[in-house]
Amino acid sequence: MKIVHIVPGFGGTFYCGNCLRDSALVESLRRAGHDTVILPVYLPFVFNGSVVADGPPVFYGAVNIYLKQLFPALRHMPGWLHSLLNSAPVLQYAARKAGSTRAHGLETLTESMLLGEEGAQLDDLTEIVNYLKYHEKPDIVHFSNALLLGMARMVRREVGIPVVCSLQDEDVWIDAMEPDARQKMWNLMAQRAAETDALIAVSDWFASEMQKKMQLPKGIVHTIPIGIDTAQYSYSPPASENRTIGYLSRLCEENGLGILVDAFILLKKDSRNSDLKLRLTGGHTGDDNAFIRNQMKNLRKNEVADAVEIIPNFGFPDLHDFFTGLTLLSVPVLKGEAFGLYQLEAMASGIPVVQPALGAFPEIINKSGGGVVYHPNDAATLAATITNLLAEPGKITSLSTTGRSGIEEHFDCTKVTKQLLSVYRNVIQNFVPST
Repeated sequence: MKIVHIVPGFGGTFYCGNCLRDSALVESLRRAGHDTVILPVYLPFVFNGSVVADGPPVFYGAVNIYLKQLFPALRHMPGWLHSLLNSAPVLQYAARKAGSTRAHGLETLTESMLLGEEGAQLDDLTEIVNYLKYHEKPDIVHFSNALLLGMARMVRREVGIPVVCSLQDEDVWIDAMEPDARQKMWNLMAQRAAETDALIAVSDWFASEMQKKMQLPKGIVHTIPIGIDTAQYSYSPPASENRTIGYLSRLCEENGLGILVDAFILLKKDSRNSDLKLRLTGGHTGDDNAFIRNQMKNLRKNEVADAVEIIPNFGFPDLHDFFTGLTLLSVPVLKGEAFGLYQLEAMASGIPVVQPALGAFPEIINKSGGGVVYHPNDAATLAATITNLLAEPGKITSLSTTGRSGIEEHFDCTKVTKQLLSVYRNVIQNFVPST
């Protein structure tokens, strides 16, 4: 089977769980014997921790589409300027700048992208359709998230193949927009979703959320969880001496780093936790610099900064070193997530997780058996939950072994890929071309 995954690149400046999920999925499909290609949009795609330098071009280059939306006259820019703005150095520079992942202020551009042929990016859409039609010639196209669905109708019609789309954390982008733009975006995504052959949510919780937000009929959404290659993760028992709490995600306010820092300060006030350390990794964008500085200032003010380490590298093999020596991992995302890949990575490495009872976190932890949840999502409750867990080293050990086996049983990418291939085969078999 020839499969094309169209995914948003992010330039590799921070830990992007959805992007890493796409990498692992494509690699698993290839191991299963399928010709699978990644087509990145917006920014260069990072595959297994490295920017793909010799792969397909970046479509819908972030700098190009932003400038064309802002200055309509540039929609007819000469080819050499288009190529320059779409070059790897320019796009990688853009990825490092503030705002590269910020939805606020990009409402008009997001709407235009969802409008597809009726939006301002018709030239870019035509370019990717022609690339699919004459270069790749796939059997099926898989969009990474519903914000890309403006391409679906033209791809389906012109290339003459079925299209499927994952649902994963679109609400994070839409909910950050101006209030009067949010419902318009959900309505547009709902319209575009009707032009696909299958929708695939990464968790039951998020499937339910998207059915409500997009007013989707029941039964149209499949749930296929994120999977990882468990063989890549070496199991190590949680540290019982020099105990360390880990955090693996983009270092930003939205992902709950401030809650974890405040909880760590509370924990260190207890003499029983004099050995406790905090290890942080996941990178950041320019938008996060002021927030990180404030967190470090808070840690210094409370005289615990010496017990905190920020690790700049978060790809393989650095990730193995990061997990070795951890006791627990917590990423207290303020509003929860559609999934949370770091949970799988931690539990596969033998590290239990402590997560807020929000989003899909309870679903993933219940299925894997490798962690605990707490409520409400505040520093005091998180600190109390961690305190109780640290007082039961036997429970931490049990969560560690159960979590590893739970990941192998329910979230190994080989098993997840089989579920996805079943959906692919079904939609290809029942495909009716657009007229």
